[in-house]
Amino acid sequence: MNKTHSKLLKIVIFLFALNSLSLCLYFSSHHHNSNNKQEDYHSPLTSNNRSQTESNSNGSSNNFNLKAWPILPSYLPWTQNPNKVTVRSCEAYFGNGFSRRIDVLSSGGWFRCLYSETLRSSICEGGSVRMVPERIKMSRGGERIEEVIGRSEEEELPDFENGAFEILGSTARSKWLVDEGFLDAFVPDGDVMRHTMRGLIRSIRVVDNSSKEFHCDLWIEEPTLLVTRFEYANLFHTITDWYSAYVASRVTDLPYRPHLIFVDGHSRTPLEGTWKALFSSLRYAKDFSGSVCLRHAVLVPLGYETALFKGLTEKINCQGASAHDLWQNPDDQKTARLSEFGEMIRAAFDFPVSRHRAEKPFSGHNVLFVRREDYLAHPRHVGKVESRLSNEQEVFDSLQTWVSNHLECKVNLVNGLFAHMSMKEQVRAVQDASVIIGAHGAGLTHIVSATPKTIILEIISSYFRRPHFRLIAEWKGLEYHAINLDGSYAHPSVVIDRFSRIMKSLGC
Repeated sequence: MNKTHSKLLKIVIFLFALNSLSLCLYFSSHHHNSNNKQEDYHSPLTSNNRSQTESNSNGSSNNFNLKAWPILPSYLPWTQNPNKVTVRSCEAYFGNGFSRRIDVLSSGGWFRCLYSETLRSSICEGGSVRMVPERIKMSRGGERIEEVIGRSEEEELPDFENGAFEILGSTARSKWLVDEGFLDAFVPDGDVMRHTMRGLIRSIRVVDNSSKEFHCDLWIEEPTLLVTRFEYANLFHTITDWYSAYVASRVTDLPYRPHLIFVDGHSRTPLEGTWKALFSSLRYAKDFSGSVCLRHAVLVPLGYETALFKGLTEKINCQGASAHDLWQNPDDQKTARLSEFGEMIRAAFDFPVSRHRAEKPFSGHNVLFVRREDYLAHPRHVGKVESRLSNEQEVFDSLQTWVSNHLECKVNLVNGLFAHMSMKEQVRAVQDASVIIGAHGAGLTHIVSATPKTIILEIISSYFRRPHFRLIAEWKGLEYHAINLDGSYAHPSVVIDRFSRIMKSLGC
């Protein structure tokens, strides 16, 4: 009996141990798969491109100096097969439509371009790229505006000598990386009179791996974006540059936020604060005293080649939608990319963007009135802005009176004097607003960072009837209203009537 009891006990213990082991293996596997699924959805990492970066770093690269990508509620994977993206679809315009890969250099080094038929633009990247600042003719860049008053734009734009950039490879082929035929096909001038990124690529000389000529005073091990800018003091055009740099980082699957080098000689502006917040570091090419070698260089397309700019002259039929809806039901005519980018800007300034963050108790509606102020924008600017709303103060005062007469609505009218606010303060004002009002002007481009339920009211002079902000609102899925003026004077009663109807829709 005791012997039988002992045998049964051993069997029970064995089965218990076997069951425990099975459960352990099951949950371990399940947890691993869940983590993989989460990374597929939220992380920009892919093994192929990560190994490409690491394999070209000879094991010396470290990413301790780079900022991590934040988790964004509107993020959708950029690593899907771009060959399956329909030409002129919303994803092709705003996401990863760079479906044609051209390997320019594969012997002894690497350089490739990813071409978008929709945008007629390329994102190019390569390894072991050498920049020789003394071979780039331009002003130093990064100065205070007051120090360079009167400097011409021609002095600030880069003029690349042959060999301003070099790349390691095999010289069995031509010593120049590309020819004019390649540039015409994949980096076309388009409507740009002086295509600076095309000029940069044209200057790249291939240096043989065995040559001692490839001398580097400084190596930058981590991925680095090379950016050239034009209308760098204008918020709308700068946001097109921000977006192009963000897209280039995602399309090339950079595992962390990259460094950034301005390959131009423009003076400093307050907009640099956002460049520094978005990316890991910022320097001007002329800041370097000698040659600089980049383990992984990414060449960012001009802002003129983004959908944000192209939409002004060609029809881009896209509606903003939530990433959650598009993840479950993909739609070529909808996009969440601008919402993702707006969240990226807010997250870069450490504002919470999590879909699951605790909602603050309702304390009223912030109504942001974006003002146009005089300020010194660049060395050729006289410090005066062109009025788009001749009675701006009168309109603001009438809104203030309405607010004072409707205390039950708990409305806080915010005087958006952006020229006197830091970029972080501007972004905070935009994200906290229930309603944004303003005359047509670059400051309204901030609506790219607005939250999903924000309502936009644009007051449009007949002298400046352009679709910039209607399109951004449409592409973000924001409610948009416009008051079209005859001239530049807005009758306060007309503005108040439209505003009161908007507030009524919010429960006032």
